[in-house]
Amino acid sequence: QVQLVESGGELVQAGGSLRLSCTASGRTFSSYVAGWFRQAPGKEREFLSAISRSGISTLYADSVKGRFTISRDNAKNTVYLQMSSLKPEDTAVYSCAAGNIFGTTKSYDFWGQGTQVTVSS
Repeated sequence: QVQLVESGGELVQAGGSLRLSCTASGRTFSSYVAGWFRQAPGKEREFLSAISRSGISTLYADSVKGRFTISRDNAKNTVYLQMSSLKPEDTAVYSCAAGNIFGTTKSYDFWGQGTQVTVSS
């Protein structure tokens, strides 16, 4: 089992930046692929980014490519999502996940509770 806790969400102005963190406990975090997702009210959960176990390979949704950067520090059991040039449409609950499939899949095994990001215009 892996427990995931996100942090870093807050209210930010459009054009601003924010870094989200997701810290894992339980089994060795480096054994898992990690991903970030978001869900806005009334919308489906959206894949944002994924990072391989080693951190060498990354994937991004077109909606965030060039603005968001995923990274991980396995020594700290933490995955990050650096977000820049934020837009009001980025407002959502952001969640991290851990699993065994590297891709845009939503089929992760473990999920965090999420952290709210609100971007004001």
